[in-house]
Amino acid sequence: MPRFFEGKLTAEGLRFAIVVSRWNSFITEELLGGALDTLRRHGVRDEDIDVARCPGAFELGPACQAMLKHAPAGRYHGLIALGAVIRGGTPHFDYVSSEAASGLQLAAIETGVPVAFGVLTLDRQDQAEARLDKGAEAVRTALEMADLFANLRAAA
Repeated sequence: MPRFFEGKLTAEGLRFAIVVSRWNSFITEELLGGALDTLRRHGVRDEDIDVARCPGAFELGPACQAMLKHAPAGRYHGLIALGAVIRGGTPHFDYVSSEAASGLQLAAIETGVPVAFGVLTLDRQDQAEARLDKGAEAVRTALEMADLFANLRAAA
């Protein structure tokens, strides 16, 4: 019989970090509010949440990696990255979106800490309102992945 591993939405006693970009702050602050509310509703205490701000979505990956690498080992059980990139008239959107995703994936791989992707990629600013739950969604992903990682470590 095969063994199955799956994370649950448990958070009690866990510590999380959030890295949020300031660019498009009218969107990212809403994402942050939703993320903080969701962490609290799942039992994470305020003193177990650290928040760092970086300039934009392009800088999310390096900021997340620095936050995880410079923290004491095991300090964070997961990290939530929040940002918003809005398409303009140049290819800048494509570069920033792609590098944000790559940087966050690299941070998770290099540190062994799950990094949840809460970055909105929008064609137009007015699309943001319908996707503001992305902060809460990213938290649920971080919770599930933190539990899955713990289950995999315990089974090893």
